[in-house]
Amino acid sequence: MFNADAAVWRKSSRSNDQGLCVEVADNLPGVVGVRDSKDPDPVLAFPPANWAAFVAATRTGRFES
Repeated sequence: MFNADAAVWRKSSRSNDQGLCVEVADNLPGVVGVRDSKDPDPVLAFPPANWAAFVAATRTGRFES
């Protein structure tokens, strides 16, 4: 279960001032929370291994067309 009250949210250093930001909370054991900074509800929760795989794939350009 994801406890959003205990989450420490952070934005990417590449986020801009237009509010188009994704926030991630990875301080809780067994779960990584992801939310939209301008509309924080709902929170998506992922197992840490799945989130790490997504981030790695993004960094390598796997999702670019």
